[in-house]
Amino acid sequence: MQYRYYVGCDLGGTNIKAGLVDMETGKVLATKGKKTHSHEGHEAVMARIADACREVVAAHGLSMDDIGGVGVSAPGRLDLETGETVFFPNLPSHWIRVPLQATVQEALGRPVYILNDVRAITYGEWAYGAGQGVDCMLCFAIGTGIGGGVVMDNQLVLNQGGTAGELGHITIDLNGPLCGCGNHGCVETLASGPAIAAMGLKAVVQGQTTIIGSMAGYDLNKINPYLIAKAAEAGDQVALQIWDLVGDYMAVAIANAALVVGPKKVVVTGGVAAAGDLLLDPIRRGMRRRMIVMPPEEIEIVRGSLGDEAGIIGMAVWAARKGALDE
Repeated sequence: MQYRYYVGCDLGGTNIKAGLVDMETGKVLATKGKKTHSHEGHEAVMARIADACREVVAAHGLSMDDIGGVGVSAPGRLDLETGETVFFPNLPSHWIRVPLQATVQEALGRPVYILNDVRAITYGEWAYGAGQGVDCMLCFAIGTGIGGGVVMDNQLVLNQGGTAGELGHITIDLNGPLCGCGNHGCVETLASGPAIAAMGLKAVVQGQTTIIGSMAGYDLNKINPYLIAKAAEAGDQVALQIWDLVGDYMAVAIANAALVVGPKKVVVTGGVAAAGDLLLDPIRRGMRRRMIVMPPEEIEIVRGSLGDEAGIIGMAVWAARKGALDE
């Protein structure tokens, strides 16, 4: 049976967000958000996931029988074979071997599929967003950390238990800062939101000539990538240098990954991508400098187009694809 509607749901450390997706258009027709309240334990959280899915379906005047399936994304390692969580670093108890897929499926009575949150964003951008129409792309989601995903030959790459595609943990500095993953010099340590904010803070504390401090009211806690982008747009040289450096760091990581898979597009998304060409132009310049054996002009560097809906759309598409394969 062909279904038109699927639900994508994102489990985050703070919020759960479910969306009803029309597979004919890729549009999100309705959304429902709930607080995660992860301190109450995984059983309570999974019950809220199921509630959010039911409510978003009902909000559009449908029943669960009208839904082809549900996709749930989560921020950590998953066992895609068993449908269990393996390790969530930012949730209490770390969700070790929790039967997420089976539990939500039993609650909803519909097929449920799970995926890492940034792989879901990657899949959404490829299916209906900035990567639509290409058979090979990379996705970098830059926020508090840096996540990633890879599509090759129109397939989401999930090798090695779904850990393939962790592009934020490409090493770009052998002696760089310690990363939360345990490695040193991952691009996440040098180009994520906190790393950018730290560059701005350092410039102010060191007394460099910049408007970053005054824009923050000299409250160091208010220095963030958004403010540094505003300073750069105003022509502040220190802020512009920060974005040039961040773009160059990203160019190293992107070039390393691109030389392996040969993407036609690289989609940059997440909160930091709101800086637009302040970030993308230095990446493009860095790619031209560093990619010698592969033509950089044939790799398009673009900003993601689906925003906060990318993961929801990606999970709906994933559920539809997996459901078709299971029939």
